[in-house]
Amino acid sequence: MIYEVASAGVEPSSIAFPFRKIFQKRKDFYYRWADVTGVDSKNNLIETSIGPLKYDYLILATGTTTNYFGNENIENAAMPMKTVEEAMAMRNALLANLEKSLTTEDLKERQALQNIVIVGGGATGVEVSGALSEMKKFVIPKDYPEMEIHKVNVYLIEAGPKLLAAMSANASENAEKFLRGMGVNVMLNTLVQDYKDGKVILNNGMDIPTRTFIWVSGVIATSFDHIDAEMLGRGRRILVDEFNRVKGIENVFAIGDVCLQTEKDYPNGHPQLAQVAIQQGHLLASNLKKLEKGKALSAFHYRNLGSLATIGRNKAVADFKKVRMHGWFAWVIWLVVHLRSILGVRNKVVVLLNWVWSYLTYDRSIRLIMAAKRVKKNPVDRK
Repeated sequence: MIYEVASAGVEPSSIAFPFRKIFQKRKDFYYRWADVTGVDSKNNLIETSIGPLKYDYLILATGTTTNYFGNENIENAAMPMKTVEEAMAMRNALLANLEKSLTTEDLKERQALQNIVIVGGGATGVEVSGALSEMKKFVIPKDYPEMEIHKVNVYLIEAGPKLLAAMSANASENAEKFLRGMGVNVMLNTLVQDYKDGKVILNNGMDIPTRTFIWVSGVIATSFDHIDAEMLGRGRRILVDEFNRVKGIENVFAIGDVCLQTEKDYPNGHPQLAQVAIQQGHLLASNLKKLEKGKALSAFHYRNLGSLATIGRNKAVADFKKVRMHGWFAWVIWLVVHLRSILGVRNKVVVLLNWVWSYLTYDRSIRLIMAAKRVKKNPVDRK
């Protein structure tokens, strides 16, 4: 639901939850905030920004980071959307660019400020495109009555032949139909080659001037020092066996997006989805207990519960094992599933109220530009 923060739909605190609060009642749990830089499996140590820490069992669940495929211009200019912080930065930039477009006298610069380019036709790209298209239709005319709304353009660029490549053809076709009907400029089989002089350069010879350049086109696993190359697979993911144990290391495990585990139905690894990580986490917790008791471990087998993507009001697509659906009913299922997944009763209530408010008023409730400024040092500190 990070895209909801980015498009000013919900507060950041409503979809995040503090680790320490989750484990408040556990007396045998310790949390440390630090950067992990390396894994020394021979000595059972992890290297961190607060010093080396010893372990009996190590579980790596660090997920992925945005993949820019080696293009430094794109990395420097584009806005990723993998974390709450990045979503807030995107929201700030989006709203600030709309404000600036009203005050500039340069017509080309004004158009660049009003063009929104999203690269990547996966679930995140589709959802943020739909949210921004609804924002253009329902919110911008009320907040910016002097803005020429037809000049605010939302582009969704996908290198492949269809949107939502991981979902069924039915879901892809309906998602594309919904987005085009909402006014999104969907561009398939189109590769972004570069970003120069304030323009997104495409492989078909076109370029799109924009100051709101959103990159959700790929991910790559987080890496650590001392993890040998032979332990890594596609996308720099760590190779693990059927018990999520890093190959060749008995007491180090990896779960979620950072690991690459294969089985009969998933010869190229499991999809990088939350459900995979959740199921792996539950099984690994059980297996660690079995290890301590000297019992045989249970192998992991992913149980696909289905895939969902929302496009906008009353519009979503859903793939289940034997059922494909789209439209209002799929949208309601999406709402229920995501509301259940939010931690904390307060957060569930706040998100539900935001959704109800947005649905009834056609309004997005959290349109604040909150750019943090560096705190000045106390004069005493400078002495």
